[in-house]
Amino acid sequence: MSSCRTTCQSHCSRSDGAQDFNESSIPIQNISIAAEPPTSNGLPAPCSKCGAEERFYGSMCAVCFRGHVFGKFKLAVTNNAMISPSDNLLVAFSGGHASRVALQFIHEMQYKAFTSWVASKSQALPVFGVGVAFVDERVASNQPSCEVDKAIEEIKLIVSDLAPVQKELHILPIESICSLGSNDGKSKLNGLLETITDTTGREDFLHFLRMLSLQKIALERGYNKLVLGSCTSAIARHIISATVKGRGYSLPADFQYVDVRWEIPVVLPLRDCLAQELSMVCHLDGLKTQKLLDRPCVGINALVSSFVTRLQDENPSRESTILRTAEKLKPFHFNKFSKNGYHDFLPSRLRSKFQNVKDDSSTKEVLCPICGSPLDESDLQNLIKKQENYQESIDYFISQCCQSCHFQILPKNEVPLVQFYALLPQPFTQRVNINSLRDQIKDCLISDDDDLDDYS
Repeated sequence: MSSCRTTCQSHCSRSDGAQDFNESSIPIQNISIAAEPPTSNGLPAPCSKCGAEERFYGSMCAVCFRGHVFGKFKLAVTNNAMISPSDNLLVAFSGGHASRVALQFIHEMQYKAFTSWVASKSQALPVFGVGVAFVDERVASNQPSCEVDKAIEEIKLIVSDLAPVQKELHILPIESICSLGSNDGKSKLNGLLETITDTTGREDFLHFLRMLSLQKIALERGYNKLVLGSCTSAIARHIISATVKGRGYSLPADFQYVDVRWEIPVVLPLRDCLAQELSMVCHLDGLKTQKLLDRPCVGINALVSSFVTRLQDENPSRESTILRTAEKLKPFHFNKFSKNGYHDFLPSRLRSKFQNVKDDSSTKEVLCPICGSPLDESDLQNLIKKQENYQESIDYFISQCCQSCHFQILPKNEVPLVQFYALLPQPFTQRVNINSLRDQIKDCLISDDDDLDDYS
């Protein structure tokens, strides 16, 4: 079992300011649609928004419900400056309902921008580009290769149907992140996973490999933003599981709309949408998904998913409540875009919101080389005390890993630990810069003089 230690520390705020859950696992027949009592004349209750059509989901008709979900998506995109005309977006597609809706909504925004560009005389503003990425994980699963190939062919059809603006589909085997131009990626990945004895740690490590694979596609193909389909339901499960695993300090970094700690920034436009809503949108629009590619959760992730599902059955607003509660935590400096001129394409009513915000992009965080979580104050203190005795690169790497990765992922014995480090993909090991690590740590620590100044 994994650690149950939780930390909060300095990233709590009083302001009012995915991953282990697969949204495609919710079948349409299990979606609860509120049955409204008939009116006094015996007719079905009308939509509370338009008042003309029969209620379909909750208190809204099908058209209004679809517009409501798209409105939440567009509000997240606009309010957080996720898309500008010059962007080239890479949409991560897993085959589930959430990623399918994200791809559809992005396509609709691109199509609208394209038609406006065609109708414009000046054609001054470009149309943002869109690509689709799929990570092939058959090596780490028990699914027959022929069925995975069939599912990939259907994904190709889904992407090709998004016309008139064509989108390129990039398919990358997850084992390729472990190889350097050779064909030994499969054996290296299997050997790497065999050194991780904790089932939850193995599943989390595959998630980190998936993110690195998406980053690799984006970097090599010239994309400048990565769009994930993480929704409220998936994020609620991640909040609970991360807390159980002792990642309370770094938790605020994982569920914000924007995350620029990656080389290619990550955005979450569906953060405010429930998995049930996204499943229903797929049902209404006839959007095809791929259930074959679902990977059931294991270990702590499975327990948390089952727990949150039970809470949601008792009260449909539980997942939203979990996210709203976690929003009280203060985000990190890398949870917003800070590049000068980036918000020039925003509406004027929102532009001042971003331009007047304090730019603390110079703030440095020491990140865990495996999961990318910021290290807390106690971890930094221990790191600076121990690093003077380190001589090997593996010692620096291990010392910079967070406590959760120490407990769940890193092997406990020396021989498998050395094997684990030797098989690690370079993107993990390159995160540790030995020469600048000491200066980076000192920038993050509070000096004694600062403490005296606070009390003077």
